[in-house]
Amino acid sequence: LYPKHQQFFAAGAKYRERLMLAANRIGKTEGVGGFELALHLTGQYPAWWVGRRFDKPVKAWAAGNTSKKVFEILQDKILGPVGKWGTGLIPGDAIVRTVRASGGIADQVDSVYVTHVKGGTSVLTFKSYDQRREGFEGTEQDIILLDEEPPLDVYTECLIRTMTNNGMLMLTFTPLEGMSDVVL
Repeated sequence: LYPKHQQFFAAGAKYRERLMLAANRIGKTEGVGGFELALHLTGQYPAWWVGRRFDKPVKAWAAGNTSKKVFEILQDKILGPVGKWGTGLIPGDAIVRTVRASGGIADQVDSVYVTHVKGGTSVLTFKSYDQRREGFEGTEQDIILLDEEPPLDVYTECLIRTMTNNGMLMLTFTPLEGMSDVVL
């Protein structure tokens, strides 16, 4: 319940796009982006929540720099460690099933299906910027979490994915590239 985190959450009720631009190791991924994403996937909002609420299951992406980083950071924080899924931000009793990713990283998840309290199932797909812009084409998304600064073309493509359904884009990163096009 840090004041800056609360400001970020509250802004979601009004704005479709938000950025938590802050220093390293202060909880951007887990305490802000991942936490809010888990709330929207499950519909299990705390009593104090003043941000946007979804009253139906959602389609969401969580993306980071590389497949390996997404596995090591986002998947671990959202699902919990391999072999202990359901101990992360999404409670175990809400996880319906996981779909393994094909490729070179053992135990990497492509998608997770999550029970929403209003009925139905939310779907979270993990993505990485090394898929390039083309990997983000095609489908409408309710929520996209970009953890770490994305390339400008990936960022723009994600905005398009949330445009027709009043979806939301959340970014959480430290501006390691300085005043890049995305920061500007």
